Amino acid sequence: KAQCLKRKHFWAAGVNDLFAVDQHDMWLRFGLALHTGIEPFSGHIMWIHVWHSNRNPQLILSYYLDTIQNLDMPMVTQSDPGTKNYGIVNAHMMLQQWHDPALQGTLQHCWMQSKKNVMPEITWSQLCHRFTPSFESILDQGVNEGWYNTNNTLQVMVFHWVFIPWLQCKLNAYQDRINNTAKRCDRNKVLPHGVPNLIYELPEDFGALDFKVCHTNVSFKFQTLTHNFQITIEQATIDHV
Repeated sequence: KAQCLKRKHFWAAGVNDLFAVDQHDMWLRFGLALHTGIEPFSGHIMWIHVWHSNRNPQLILSYYLDTIQNLDMPMVTQSDPGTKNYGIVNAHMMLQQWHDPALQGTLQHCWMQSKKNVMPEITWSQLCHRFTPSFESILDQGVNEGWYNTNNTLQVMVFHWVFIPWLQCKLNAYQDRINNTAKRCDRNKVLPHGVPNLIYELPEDFGALDFKVCHTNVSFKFQTLTHNFQITIEQATIDHV
């Protein structure tokens, strides 16, 4: 029986309805690990970070907290199962339920099965196609020529000190380019077409709503999270849902 492609539509209510996060281990053989957060409705990349680990819940949480401090908070977060995402899940639910007691006893996070967290998987696929080959060849050359021994602790630490800031700078440039470039038109796509940054910042121009939870005066540490959020979701947004 022929294997036929079955298309499924990804749907989101509007901007900041959902943040999808995911990790990638394609450079783990070099001692490098990647993590990303996506706003699926607009296709806006919230962050792409490289570090020597993507399994530390506190580190992953710091990516999320840095983002919502600058861009406000989504209604729901989404990720693959795993303890590495518990920091984001717990912090997001605590902030939501702290300011809306009606949410007590409910879940503001979606756990997706492996490979079902679609939007970050698409982001990783595009990164592997557009960004990875040239940089991977540089890293492979160092290993193949014997310049870098992944089993030597000192060399690994020096490699991290030199290459992680450089790669992060390149990833930031890639993120900025993707966020400011309109994606190719796709007649099967039900979400808005356009430049991700414009859709994210001006959803009303695309006939969409913004579900972000606005905040004021947020400060935090890894062990302590001091916050003062204010819910500012408009009634029209609630009625739409």
